[in-house]
Amino acid sequence: METSLAQFISTTRELLGLSQTGLAKKSGLSLEDIQKIESGEELFLSTTIRQKLAKGLKLNNKDIKLYEKQFINEDPSPEIIEHLKGFILNGETDIPCPSCGSVLISHIEKMYDLEDTEILHPKARCSKCPFQIK
Repeated sequence: METSLAQFISTTRELLGLSQTGLAKKSGLSLEDIQKIESGEELFLSTTIRQKLAKGLKLNNKDIKLYEKQFINEDPSPEIIEHLKGFILNGETDIPCPSCGSVLISHIEKMYDLEDTEILHPKARCSKCPFQIK
């Protein structure tokens, strides 16, 4: 049986004699982040979270990455990306990720061109896989 990210983090934390709260303090992450990871809710970590977790567990980033879920990185078509951007600009929520179906975390970034005209730029990232709209 393959060890999951949740099992690896929990076991490593316990071997170091740390509680979830202790790991949160040592890593600079919130207790909620640690709980999500150890419950199996998080299958893929952002680089920042992985680095902080590695520091708290006295590991190398690569040691943790080995246990993260691997995703086939097939980029959605440009048409799908444009549809998603339209949904974001229209204020829709609960937009599913085209790669894994989890909910996208989205926001609209306001930018300005050389003539000081506001440009709205939709951005999104998946809560479970590496998919993102930059």
